[in-house]
Amino acid sequence: MKAISIIGSTGSVGVTTLDVVSRFPDRFRVVALAAGRNLELLADQIRRFRPELVSVETPELARDLTQRLRPHEVTILHGGEGVVAVATHPEAKLVMSALVGALGLAPTLAAIKAGKDIAFANKEVLVVAGEVVTRAVREYGVRLLPVDSEHNAVFQCIEGRSPETVKRIILTASGGPFRELPADRFGEISIKDALNHPTWRMGNKITIDSATLMNKGLEVIEAHWLFNVPGSRIEVLIHPQSVIHSLVSYADGSVLAQLGNPDMRTPIAHALAFPERVDSGVAPLDLAQVASLTFEKPDLKRFPCLALALQALEAGGTASAALNAANEIAVEAFLARRIGFMAIGDVVSRVLDTLPNGRAATLEEVLAADAHARRLASEFTGALASGAPQAERVTH
Repeated sequence: MKAISIIGSTGSVGVTTLDVVSRFPDRFRVVALAAGRNLELLADQIRRFRPELVSVETPELARDLTQRLRPHEVTILHGGEGVVAVATHPEAKLVMSALVGALGLAPTLAAIKAGKDIAFANKEVLVVAGEVVTRAVREYGVRLLPVDSEHNAVFQCIEGRSPETVKRIILTASGGPFRELPADRFGEISIKDALNHPTWRMGNKITIDSATLMNKGLEVIEAHWLFNVPGSRIEVLIHPQSVIHSLVSYADGSVLAQLGNPDMRTPIAHALAFPERVDSGVAPLDLAQVASLTFEKPDLKRFPCLALALQALEAGGTASAALNAANEIAVEAFLARRIGFMAIGDVVSRVLDTLPNGRAATLEEVLAADAHARRLASEFTGALASGAPQAERVTH
C-alpha cells in the first residue's frame, strides 16, 4: 500500500486526487493533508480518509478545526512549518504537490530532500526555481511525476526514450474562453467571463491564467525543466477539443500523442499508480463522437502573457521567477476587481522591464527576485486601481 501526503487537499487537484484515492482503499493510504482556509471541506476529508497529520493556514483556523473534529484523533499544525511537516511525513512515499503558486516551493523542496517522490501539479515551483528544484531531484534521487495534463501526456510519450531523439515537444491549449473574441472587446471582459473556461473546471487562479494563456507560457517553462528541452524546441498549439493533451516529435519523423477525455483524474491516476495503470473512473474516449480535431497557432498579440512567458524563458536567470510573481499579484488584483483583464499582461510586462535579471542558482536568489517582483507588481496594480499616473505613483 502506498502512503500519500497531499499539500493543497481542498483545491481542485487535491479534491480530484482524493476521488481517485477513494477508488482504491487497498492500494493508497492518505497519511497527511495540508489546506488553507476551507475548514468545512478539510474536516470532511479528515473524517473520510483519517490522516494522521493535517495543516491549515493560521493558528486560529487550527483551533477552529480542533473544535470541529472532536473526538477524532489527528495532529493539527499550521503555517509554513505545518505544510512542510505534511510534505515530509515519515510514512509518505509520494507527495501530491498541488498548492497554487509559489507557496508550494518550500514544502516541495522539503519533500524532495526527505526522499519523497513528487506527483507534481504545481507548475509555478519549476517556473520560479527550476534550476534549484531539478538539481535537488538529481541529488536526492527522487522522481518528479507530472500531473498537469500536458506534461503528463509528454511524460507518457517520452517514457523510456532517449531525450536526444526528441525533436520537438508540442503542448496543446484549449485557447480559453476568448479564443474567438474580437480583440477590440477584450476591454469588456469581466471576472465571470474569464472564469467560464470552455473545457476544464479548475481553481480561480489557474482559470484566469488559462484565459490569458499565461498558463500555457508557464507550462512551456515547466516543460523545459522537466524534460531538459530548450524553449526553442517547445511549441504551443491551440486545440479547442482538448482531446490531444500533448505531442512529442522524434528525430525519425514520428509524432506520438496522448489522447483522452479532458478529465484530471487520468493524469492524477497515472502519477499515483506509476509505473502501473489503474482505472481512473474516466469514460473511454469515443473518437467517432469527437469526429474532428483542429489546431491553430496562438495569436501572441491577442495574448501577450504567453509571449512574455516565452521571453522570460529565453532570458533565463530570475526572469521566470519575476514573471510568475508579477502574474500572481496581477491575477489577484483582477479577481479583487482592482484592475481590468488586459492590465494583467501590462503589469507583468512592466515588472519584467523594471526588475534587473539575475542569477537563479540558489533558493535565496530566487526568493529575493520573487519578493522584489511582488513589491513592484503591487505598486503597479495599486497605481492602476487608483487611477493615478503611474510615473508619479510607482517607485523603482
